[in-house]
Amino acid sequence: MKICQLCAVDFTMTRLLLPLCTAMRDAGHEVVAVCSDGPLLERVDEAGIRCRPVSIARSMNPLKALASSRAVARVLREEGFDLIHVHTPVASLVGRLAAWQAGVPTIAYTAHGFYFHEHMPALKRSAFVTAEWLAGRVTDVLMTQSQEDAVFARDRGLIRGPVIEAIGNGVDATRFAPASDETRRATRRRLDTPDDAMVITMIGRLVAEKGYPELFRAMKAVDAHLWVAGARLASDHADAIDFALKTISKDPDLTRRIHLLGERDDLPDLLAAADIFTLPSHREGMPRSIIEAMMTGLPVVATNIRGSREEVVHGETGLLVPVNDEQALASALSSLAHDHAGRTAFGTAGRERALSLYDEQRVIARQLEILGLS
Repeated sequence: MKICQLCAVDFTMTRLLLPLCTAMRDAGHEVVAVCSDGPLLERVDEAGIRCRPVSIARSMNPLKALASSRAVARVLREEGFDLIHVHTPVASLVGRLAAWQAGVPTIAYTAHGFYFHEHMPALKRSAFVTAEWLAGRVTDVLMTQSQEDAVFARDRGLIRGPVIEAIGNGVDATRFAPASDETRRATRRRLDTPDDAMVITMIGRLVAEKGYPELFRAMKAVDAHLWVAGARLASDHADAIDFALKTISKDPDLTRRIHLLGERDDLPDLLAAADIFTLPSHREGMPRSIIEAMMTGLPVVATNIRGSREEVVHGETGLLVPVNDEQALASALSSLAHDHAGRTAFGTAGRERALSLYDEQRVIARQLEILGLS
């Protein structure tokens, strides 16, 4: 088959979808990556996957969405795909409209987390549910990462097709694992962090919905260093965290203990050199970063939201706290920081859970099976 893999930006295509693209190619299919242009697409080319850059606006503005849809539809007509597989909220709506206009025979959608969520205002949430239902009238296959999303989709009849399956999320188990003491010390030296310091790691885009403002405030009461790996994407429309960053710069103690590391390619080393992982997001799909931390053997402190609560078993692999509650977050982080036995027990159980449920090869194989490509 000739397959289009479509998302909004090069970051998603490279960091999340490239293993799926190569698996489909290795199964004998022709795969073309379609997303907005960007420097990371070089990695897709190097992997032997052809790219068709198309400007896809990450905006819910109807005029911008229609313009993106027309541009995508032109590419789809030129290529003559048998199957389009769309990802991410805005690109999935744009891509499905374009595929319907271009007459692509089969339209599949992986929801990495529906844009609507339980903490969204009711009217806004209803509008996004309606948009998903409308796009679902031309959708043949829906794969969700979380079980909660699959149940919701079935209950609401979100697609016309009969196939709605939860596939989970996957991580390369060969990359993420506990490290030696020597590797931990080397990483800490590079990041100007004492060998004996308690280190909490957070991975995520620098936007407010990831929970950074309350995490930075919580760190005032937590005796630990915080490593933050991530950056704000140029196409991000989510609220910035400028005020929270200014708060850090005005506090010498926080400035010394909070390390803003930017976008990183050494995430396995960062996680292996840390003691605790946290993700206090307001909304997620099925966060990959939590799985990476669990694979590495770290205890996790996360918010009690869709996806995260499916990955983290409270009291067994980590702790769940309410959304936007800095006191609960500080308390959970502090309790683990002072409990070596608890961290070890949570980390061991988390690694076992991640290896049994979230191995990337199993998740990819499941997708190929559902799409009839294996």
